[in-house]
Order: sequence, then C-alpha cells, then structure tokens
Amino acid sequence: MREIVLDTETTGLDPLRGDRLVEVGCVEIFNRIPTGQNFHVYINPERDMPVEAFNVHGLSAEFLSDKPLFAQVVDDFLAFIGDAPLVIHNASFDIGFINAELSRLGRPPLTFDRVVDTLAMARRRHPGASNRLDDLMARYGIDGSRRTKHGALLDSELLADVYAELAGGRQTALGLTVAEATAESPVEGLEPIVLVRPAPLAPRLSEAEITAHAAFVSTLGDAAIWNDYAATPKADQAS
Repeated sequence: MREIVLDTETTGLDPLRGDRLVEVGCVEIFNRIPTGQNFHVYINPERDMPVEAFNVHGLSAEFLSDKPLFAQVVDDFLAFIGDAPLVIHNASFDIGFINAELSRLGRPPLTFDRVVDTLAMARRRHPGASNRLDDLMARYGIDGSRRTKHGALLDSELLADVYAELAGGRQTALGLTVAEATAESPVEGLEPIVLVRPAPLAPRLSEAEITAHAAFVSTLGDAAIWNDYAATPKADQAS
C-alpha cells in the first residue's frame, strides 16, 4: 500500500495567529518501505522568523526570502500526496498548518480520516513513556546522528523508519509470517497455505558439477539416505 510520510517546519506554533509554513518534506513508502520518491520544498512565509523557531530548524527569513510561495507549490504538493494515507507524528500540528495554507487559497482541507498519527500509535504501544521522535529513534536503535536540527525531509525519512517499527518491524511487510504461522502452527480445519514459485529458478550448477555429484552418490550404494532426496532417478542421471 502506498503511504506518504510527511513533516513540516513553521514560523511558530499557531497558524491562527499568523504563523506560516516554511518547509514541507514527504517520503513515499510502499508496504512501509521507502521507494526513493520524495517531495521537498522550502516556502517563503512572507513574514519574519521568530528566534525561537529559528533555533529549532535554522531557517532564517533571509534564506527563505527567495523561495516560492505556498501558492506556487501547492499543486505539486497535492499531486505528490494524491489520495494516499498520510503518516505524521503529532498530526494535528502539521495538518493544522497545511489546512490553514490551503484555506488562504480557497482549497479544500486535508481530512483526518486519511491520517496515521504515529504519536498516537506510540502512546498506545508505550504508555507512560516519552514518545518524541528522538525518544522513539533511541528506543528502536535508529541512527539520528544527522539530526542536529529539525528538518522536514530528514524528519520524514527518520519517521518512516520509526513507523515501520511501530507497525511491527519491516519484516512484516515481506509477507512471510502467514506462511510460517500456517506451516508451524496449523489451525484445525484449515488447509496450510503452500506458496509455489510461478517459474522455477534456473539451475546454478554446471553440467560438470552435476555429473561429479551423481558419480559420488553412485558410490554410496542403494541404501544411502541421499537416494531419498535425489532430484532425478539414477537412470536420468546416467543418461
């Protein structure tokens, strides 16, 4: 399933008091694995940068002064996220800012029914613990050494790793657990699922290796246990 991990940086904490978006970063994941397709943009907020916000993300008003307005990137942003679920840490903050920008342009808001809030997931999984992104990275052994300041794209990349762990680990996306569970712990009344490769793999042994192996097996006698596992009858091996 396609999902978009999303993060933003802003000039402050409250879009209703004039704070604006300054950065949006998105990472596309498929079955919780990053695809390498990202969306990242800095945005001119058309206002000053409070020192408290600058200390968090390091984006100055001077740096942002020649960056595009949100109105200039909104179509590309909406096209990238499409109708995919949005994976966000503390989603009400980011969605609130994005919807404030969309409202200024007369665009429909993003709805919360498509949002996966990893903060809520973490609170259910680790009740009573601190569940900031830094804490979750430390808990799951995710390298956060690049994160000297907040950044929307970097934080989205790190959150993608955290989300995979919160959802049960990356191995769940490989689809192996169903086959393992049915083979080792069959449920009475249910037939085990046997997965068959559509096309057999090409043999990796050379003809010389196959001939040498067959010659060795022939020296073991008819009672050799290897004969029970031979891929082809002896007559075929000799031919």
